[in-house]
Amino acid sequence: MSRIDDTLEFIPVRIAVLTVSDSRDLAQDRSGDVLVGRLTAAGHLLADRRLLPDERAQIADQLRTWCDDPAIDVVISTGGTGLTGRDVTVEAHRDVYEKEIDAFGTVFTIVSMQKIGTSAVQSRATGGVCNGTYLFALPGSPGACKDAWDEILGRQLDFRHRPCNFVEILPRLDEHQRRK
Repeated sequence: MSRIDDTLEFIPVRIAVLTVSDSRDLAQDRSGDVLVGRLTAAGHLLADRRLLPDERAQIADQLRTWCDDPAIDVVISTGGTGLTGRDVTVEAHRDVYEKEIDAFGTVFTIVSMQKIGTSAVQSRATGGVCNGTYLFALPGSPGACKDAWDEILGRQLDFRHRPCNFVEILPRLDEHQRRK
């Protein structure tokens, strides 16, 4: 079973938060506020925060910019993961991924099923890696952001989490790009 190994030192990671919305601004961004509150309370660093409209190219460009920034380890987006015509965040993420973390969406669905039942099938949460940076796309509701952080990301972004976590392999994500 998973656990926190208190004999290990916590390692903060640098996280950028992107809200995707056609109808909100940062002052009304409750989901982004949830993520910022949780990541900073856990001891991580907020590297950047932006809000963009549901425009696939703009979202992908911002993700690429952050992935090229060595001061950012993780990007978490919220919003635009649904099924409507304007929901293009998942497609933008997949435009950027080098590798998809397939199980992230599956585990998020399992967590969501416990909270919202079969409505969880409408979520397209996804995760992946690009240029040594983790990318996660979450639904735009504050509840979904709480669930994703509390049940998955908060644990996987804690170096002390056992038996394994995302932080311990962070230095190896871009090893394929290094010379041998």
